[in-house]
Amino acid sequence: MKQRKIPMRTCVVTHEVYPKKELVRIAATKEGVVSIDLTGKAHGRGAYLKLSKEVVLLAKKNRALDKKLEVAVPDTIYDELLGLINE
Repeated sequence: MKQRKIPMRTCVVTHEVYPKKELVRIAATKEGVVSIDLTGKAHGRGAYLKLSKEVVLLAKKNRALDKKLEVAVPDTIYDELLGLINE
C-alpha cells in the first residue's frame, strides 16, 4: 500500500518547511490584486506564511510578501492576517 505524501511548503519569512495545512497562502493575480487564500487554490502567484503574530509583523516590516509576490501588498492584508490569529 502506497503512503500518501503530505504536501510541504516553505514560509517566506522564517524559511521553515511545514505541512501545507499549517500555513496560510497569500495570492496575487496578474492584475496585482492580493488576497488571503484560505482554500489554497486561488489563481495567481502564491506565498505561504506561518500564521503567528511575530511572523506576520516581520513580513510587513521586511516586505517579504511584496518581494515574493512581485506586487505591493496593502496593509489591509496584514491586518486581516492578524485578525485570523486572534480568532
